[in-house]
Amino acid sequence: MTLPLSRGDQGEAVRDLHRRLAAAGFGVVPGPPDVFSDATKAAVEAFQRDRGLEVTGCCDAATWDLLVEAGYRLGDRLLYLQAPMLRGDDVTELQLRLSSLGFDTGRVDGIFGPQTERALAEFQRNAGLPTDGIAGRATISELCRLGTLVERNDPVAVVREREQLLRAPRELNGRRIVVGDLGGLDALASSLARVLRAEGANVLLLDQPDGSAQAAAANNGNAEVFMGLVSAEEPAVAYFATEGFASTGGRRLADLCAAALEEHVHPNPCPTTGMRIPVLRETRMPAVLCRIGPPELAVTHAAAIAKGLAEAVRQWLASPLGDS
Repeated sequence: MTLPLSRGDQGEAVRDLHRRLAAAGFGVVPGPPDVFSDATKAAVEAFQRDRGLEVTGCCDAATWDLLVEAGYRLGDRLLYLQAPMLRGDDVTELQLRLSSLGFDTGRVDGIFGPQTERALAEFQRNAGLPTDGIAGRATISELCRLGTLVERNDPVAVVREREQLLRAPRELNGRRIVVGDLGGLDALASSLARVLRAEGANVLLLDQPDGSAQAAAANNGNAEVFMGLVSAEEPAVAYFATEGFASTGGRRLADLCAAALEEHVHPNPCPTTGMRIPVLRETRMPAVLCRIGPPELAVTHAAAIAKGLAEAVRQWLASPLGDS
C-alpha cells in the first residue's frame, strides 16, 4: 500500500480504509466505497482526533497503524512476546486489566513488550495458571472475571512513575536528557542542548524526522527525559496519553514548557494535549513534543525560547509532580 492516502485517491486501498474506519466506529457517509471523498477526510480527522494523532485528514503511516490496531479486541488472538512486538487495542486492554490489579506492565502503550510479558506471567502464577506469558483463552477469562470483582484502580505504571520522579535528584547536573529535532529546528535544538549542558546535564542531541528512531535512541541511552522540538504554524506541547493512562511527569513538563512558550512566543496561546504519536508512545521516560511557531518567531526568538525551555526543565526537576 502507498501512503499517505488523501482526498481524490481511489482504489482498493481506499476501500480497505473505509472498512477499517467503519469497524473502528468512524463510518463514512454513503458514497463510492473506493474513492477518498470529503466524507472520508472528515472520518479520518475524527479518528485522528480520538486517537491523539496529528489531525491532517490524510491517512499517513501512523494513522494506518492505529486503524489496524483498533481492529483487535481482547481474545481475538494469542498475545505473547515476539519480534516485532505485537501492538493493538487488545494489548492496551490487557495492560489496563493487569495494571489495575497491581501487575506492572510498564506504560499502558498497547505494545506487548518484555515488561508486559513479566506482568502477565506474574498474574498467571498468582492465579494458578500455566506460567507461559501467553494471553490465551484461560488467562483472558480469569482476567475478565477478576475485572468484575475489583474496582478499577490507577494503573500501577502511574504509581511507579510518580515514585521514580519523587526519588530522582532535583538538579540538572548529571541528568540524562535527549533533545530531539523532528523537523526544522536544528538551531533551536542545538541552543537548548548547549544551555542544558552548561548546567551539567548529559545531553544527547538527535536530528531526524523519524519519531520511532528518536524514541529508540532515547530508550537505548537510558534517558530520563525527552524534549522533542518541531516547527509548526502555532505553538503547542504534547505528552503521552492513551485510554486509561497518561504520563503524569510528561503532563507536568508539558504544562511548564507551554508556559515558557507562551512567554516567548507572545501573543499566541500554547495548549497542551495528550497524544499517541510514535515519539511519545514509544519513549520509556517522561517525554514532550514542543511545536514551536510561528516559524519566523522560532528563528528570531531561538535563544530566548531555549532559555525558557531549559528553565521549564529545571522547574520540572525541582517539582516533577507539581501540586498533585
